[in-house]
Amino acid sequence: MTTPQVSIQLRTFRQDDPGSFQYVLDQARAADLAGIDRIAVSDHVAYGENLEAYGDPKKGGSAGGKQPTDSDGNWLEPLTVLTAIGALTERVRLNTAILIAALRTPTVLAKQAATIDVLTGGRLELGVGVGWQKEEYDACGLDYDNRGRLLDHTLEVCQLLWREQVATYSSPELSFEKIHQMPKPRQAGGVPIWISGTINARVIRRIAAFGSGWIPWGADGGDLVNAIPKLRAAVEKAGGDPSFLVQGHAAAVRDGDGNLDLVATMAASRPMIEAGVTDLRVTVNHPEQYEEALEVYSDVVRAFRHEFG
Repeated sequence: MTTPQVSIQLRTFRQDDPGSFQYVLDQARAADLAGIDRIAVSDHVAYGENLEAYGDPKKGGSAGGKQPTDSDGNWLEPLTVLTAIGALTERVRLNTAILIAALRTPTVLAKQAATIDVLTGGRLELGVGVGWQKEEYDACGLDYDNRGRLLDHTLEVCQLLWREQVATYSSPELSFEKIHQMPKPRQAGGVPIWISGTINARVIRRIAAFGSGWIPWGADGGDLVNAIPKLRAAVEKAGGDPSFLVQGHAAAVRDGDGNLDLVATMAASRPMIEAGVTDLRVTVNHPEQYEEALEVYSDVVRAFRHEFG
């Protein structure tokens, strides 16, 4: 059985320019020292003006959801952020949640990810998804309606280049022969891929083909006790490894003053861990000062270890 881990997601975006994002790097250093197992950061490379699409599940959004900034919000590029964080930390794993991977040229993405993995001693993970915003694909010259296939194509090329000394590839999107790309990622088999989405045929197939982990989305993310065994069975039937990792959001419990009760939150999250969640994502208020962040993250780790060992 996989030992459960605890993670946080840093806010690498702001509505207004803060002048400096140094606090993100300070938070990452504090999380590393406190014992947080995994840091995640999100992705957007550009924005259109139809932000209502975020709340439309048919477009890959979250029902009733709302973007945390408007179109002029300041968003840092996640692979660049993780490179900087990786240089300042020693042990915490570095995760994207999620990277809209198809917006990057696959061969270049494979090189970027391998480089980060080498420089951080094998700590990178790519949580990937198709995203929800048509305008973002338009701005990158890509077909939004074909975004599922574009993601599969991106993952195919990345894993081939990570795993093969001499790579040959042919698809409607790209063909090449006898291509060499070194160095390979430090992690055996390449950088782990976490697939984001609800339980559907495409996500099942992606996890079976590429996935080391699952980032639940939508209604399935709210019912992990039932969703996890359902997905594991489906992935195994599709010929994949059913022992993939699973991210789940902690069941937040608040005290009478509205503050997060970490002990109660961990206890309330036990059914998810027992159902197979391997990465418990805890949502906290992130202090911008290093010492305060270290105290908050240490409290999270202490409560997590007390409940789950």
